[in-house]
Amino acid sequence: MSTSPGTGLNPAAEKMLPANAPMVRRVRAYYAPVNRTTGTPTIFDPAQSGGFSLEAPPAPWMDLGWVENFSRKSASVYAPLRSGSPAVTQVQVREEIEAQVSLEFLGWGKLQMALSSGSQHMNLLTEQSGAAANGSGSTATAALTLLTGTTAQVLMVTPLQAESFAVGQMVAVDVDYVGQTGFVGSGISAAYVSGAAVVAGDVNYIRRVSFNVGRVAYVNMTTGELQLSEPLPAGVPTSGMKLQTMSGFVDREGGKFFHEWSALFVMEGAQGDRVMLHYPRLQPMRSAAESAVELSAPLERMRLSAQFRALPVTDAVDGETVLCYRSYLPAAAFLV
Repeated sequence: MSTSPGTGLNPAAEKMLPANAPMVRRVRAYYAPVNRTTGTPTIFDPAQSGGFSLEAPPAPWMDLGWVENFSRKSASVYAPLRSGSPAVTQVQVREEIEAQVSLEFLGWGKLQMALSSGSQHMNLLTEQSGAAANGSGSTATAALTLLTGTTAQVLMVTPLQAESFAVGQMVAVDVDYVGQTGFVGSGISAAYVSGAAVVAGDVNYIRRVSFNVGRVAYVNMTTGELQLSEPLPAGVPTSGMKLQTMSGFVDREGGKFFHEWSALFVMEGAQGDRVMLHYPRLQPMRSAAESAVELSAPLERMRLSAQFRALPVTDAVDGETVLCYRSYLPAAAFLV
């Protein structure tokens, strides 16, 4: 092996570049559910999965696309501890730990709308003919029972029922409401129910708030097969889950429920490096808001504005209280 004269090093080692500031263009957002019943967030381990493809995040992380005007702020309060006469600062302590994140989602999807709202995010289930009007949707049509052969991406109904579906139809798949209390929603906690009377005993309430939704991409009227464009977030439907059609989404100003999510923000460096910000627990800290970006008057693009407060977790390594993990993967040619 050849070495460089005077250094004893391989020439390749002398060509390593000094550390440089990351040069990034955009921020990509990924979110994952928090188990609200147990208080367990989704943890991202950068040592295991830090190099993942931006188009294929590790499960259960969901890609919400590029975001703009991303900003994070630490509001932690540091204070000195003084002793002596005259008083002299001996050590510092953290009196308060606080962190906030704000951003704008470029796309309007189920998750983006829910994350930018301050309360329950609901599905507009197909209503019964003649149902009384209601701001978040009224009495829904009867749900359909799923048949054998159903998977996370293929829903099986009878051929006759399949005739009522069309490509592009949106559907919600979840269990009936039969008096459950606490957090409800398969896969992702979508609402908190304190009692049946609060939701008027609506058998469709869980499907009304569920995140287990999809869009039909193919209909086989001979076999009753409804193929979805993507797998359902909660995976293969369990026994008791039913199917209802829907036309869109609605959220509301007000309410008592707070969403909580784990978040991962990735900044891909132009030189092959990567910066990652992992917030194990985020809750919205303001209600739904939009911002308008003028394209060509009078045409404007409406973006979803969101702001979150970080909540703490305890790191298993040393028991420290943590709001955010910042990871950096240097490019292969950089010195460390």
